[in-house]
Amino acid sequence: MVRLLIAISLLLSPAALMAEDIVTLPTRGGVTQSYLLSAPDAGKAQAVAILFPGAAGKVDLDREAARQVLDRGNFLVRSRRLLAAGGIPAAVMDAPSDQPNGMEDEFRLGAAHAEDIAKVVTDLKSRFPGLPVFLVGTSRGTISAAAAGSRLDKAVGGVVLTATLFLAARRQPGLSGFNFGSIPSPLLFVHHLNDGCAYTPYSSAKQLADRYPLVTVSGGMPPQSKPCEAMSEHGFLGREAGTVETIARWMLKQPYSREIN
Repeated sequence: MVRLLIAISLLLSPAALMAEDIVTLPTRGGVTQSYLLSAPDAGKAQAVAILFPGAAGKVDLDREAARQVLDRGNFLVRSRRLLAAGGIPAAVMDAPSDQPNGMEDEFRLGAAHAEDIAKVVTDLKSRFPGLPVFLVGTSRGTISAAAAGSRLDKAVGGVVLTATLFLAARRQPGLSGFNFGSIPSPLLFVHHLNDGCAYTPYSSAKQLADRYPLVTVSGGMPPQSKPCEAMSEHGFLGREAGTVETIARWMLKQPYSREIN
């Protein structure tokens, strides 16, 4: 636990000092969609990332107590300031107001969710004119990123799937029947070699490596959680900085490493 706290403190400094805002948008007939925006200083932004957490996708931005623990959970949520510090404003998506208990896979795969995401894309493009917007998901959040990436066509600059939920889990389909070829924009897979979650096997990512770029992450800190939870290889524990830097370089069309160790 001491090692974990040290790693988190290093992860958040000095980027922890940047401003963050909660934005709430009207979407579908009285529904609202909120996101937490972490942005660099004005003029430093080079691209924009919408981040989709795993599990039920409920960040509870309306609860102050929930906001205080954002830095100790989901890989993308706790790494958001690293993206922003690298010139990529990061918008952490919450579940919409009509999904108070979080999102099931079928909702993540559907048109209503894509409509909400499209409103966020439009809002971010108005805030950061001329910059491409990328969809980045982790674990169950990869369902949202992949499905919206397919539906929104060229409105997004690319899609990044980390610790992809390739297999059906707990009577939910995950991305088990998804056609990744339906995503028209560039697609990047990022996966830990030793991801121990039964529903996100590295072998499934490796099978797609002949069609899509794959970044393989290895090493890191000893797990501090169960295999399918965030503080393990599944959540890139101890490899956050290198993983985020590689994702950012891919977004910005810069040279990047296919292996992080």
